[in-house]
Amino acid sequence: MSHEPLPRGRHGLTRDEVRDSQRARLLLGMAESVSEHGYPRTTVAHVLKRVHISRETFYQHFSGKEDCFLAVLDESARLLAATLAVDAGAAAEPALPRLERVLTTYFTTLSEQVPFARVFFVESYAAGIPAQRKRVEVQERFVDLVVTAFANSPEWRALPDAAFACRIVVGGISALVSAALIKDEAGRLREAAPKVVSLLRHLFPPS
Repeated sequence: MSHEPLPRGRHGLTRDEVRDSQRARLLLGMAESVSEHGYPRTTVAHVLKRVHISRETFYQHFSGKEDCFLAVLDESARLLAATLAVDAGAAAEPALPRLERVLTTYFTTLSEQVPFARVFFVESYAAGIPAQRKRVEVQERFVDLVVTAFANSPEWRALPDAAFACRIVVGGISALVSAALIKDEAGRLREAAPKVVSLLRHLFPPS
């Protein structure tokens, strides 16, 4: 995704392609503006200055700042949900290696998409209930993934409430990510996957 404006004159793009390009640039501009200024202080003017798109065009896509921010949050949620997807062909693979691969993709994506990660993990709290519900929805997918990974562990099955324990694990990962983003240390997230899996292996060894 880029801020680069479309070429002037004849560019060979369809109307839909132009609209898609404009929307993508506005989403990136909003994500970067919120990442830099915080949601409360970000204005539509901040976004337009970044992406060199007119105010009229902005309002052809979004009703206002909140509408655009929620669209960014949707894109962030889609990006993160995609990293948590495990294809059906991997079903026979042992749980921990599969989980480590998913977590590696997850942490790498966060370290590479910092503006969108900050929107999801940090700024969503400032944007009201709809934004917070979207965050919880994606986090629940993460919970389901970890529950599946450890379903065959005797130690896991012995817990009085395995789903609750899983939410504690996922909440810890979320706190780790949020802290790294707030401290501008997103690059360190690349090292997190093997450490998390090693801890889970120690706590809940698979049968």
